[in-house]
Amino acid sequence: QVQLVESGGGLVQAGGSLRLSCAASGRTFSNYAMGWFRQAPGKERESVATISWLGRSTYYADSVKGRFTISRDNAKQTVYLQMNSLKPEDTAVYYCAATTGYYRGSYAYWGQGTQVTVSS
Repeated sequence: QVQLVESGGGLVQAGGSLRLSCAASGRTFSNYAMGWFRQAPGKERESVATISWLGRSTYYADSVKGRFTISRDNAKQTVYLQMNSLKPEDTAVYYCAATTGYYRGSYAYWGQGTQVTVSS
């Protein structure tokens, strides 16, 4: 089983940037597709961006395309989410997740989440 720990959240003004990191441990990182998800108060959790095992394929939600970039460093067992041009509607708890399956499928392993707050 893989363990995931997110970091990098915080408070930022609209238009600003943040980079989230998710450090993995416990299993061979390159065996896992990785994803970032978010949940805003009163809303369902949604997929933000996902990346395949070797990073050759990515998916982005329409709401973040062109602003967010997901990447991974298998040597460091870390996945990143670079978030630019942040908007107040990006405010949410962001979760890192892992799966041994398809990068656009369901995810079995989750981190504890990191809060991102974008002020207007």
